Amino acid sequence: MTIELVLGGARSGKSRYAESTAQASGKPVIYVATATAGDAEMAERIERHRQDRPHQWRVVEEPVALPKTIAEHSVPGSCLLVDCLTLWLTNCLFNQDYDVVWQQKKDELLAALSRAKGDIILVSNEVGQGIVPMGEMSRRFVDESGWLHQAIAKQADRVTFVTAGIPQHLKGA
Repeated sequence: MTIELVLGGARSGKSRYAESTAQASGKPVIYVATATAGDAEMAERIERHRQDRPHQWRVVEEPVALPKTIAEHSVPGSCLLVDCLTLWLTNCLFNQDYDVVWQQKKDELLAALSRAKGDIILVSNEVGQGIVPMGEMSRRFVDESGWLHQAIAKQADRVTFVTAGIPQHLKGA
């Protein structure tokens, strides 16, 4: 069982890298999608992603209950690909449709990762390399995202940062 955290900016190639890593594992892939279609443009993105994924991959769409999804679907000999943590964080922190206590949900995720039985690849946007944003909600998002990445990176076997489609391995081989 290995955990890999894949970080990068918008359009950095992080999802493509994660998908090729999952495909190369030779294991059955379960793709966990955290996005919700809040508008027409996002609905089009989600549909494009659906069409681009290999047809043999099983897909689980889960915007909030990620710890439970990992517990249910991470089995020996499998590869779970979660795309993406920053959308999951957004759903947990700001989506009024869900009643979430963030610190509890984060702790549940870290516990689920520690008990996982299959490989897991987690994709997330690195948002903390710019200026400190204006607005309390934006600053909270950047802070919580950074703390989440640090906690997962501590547990992960590998951490990869992708820039311009080029993976840079920060931790692990």
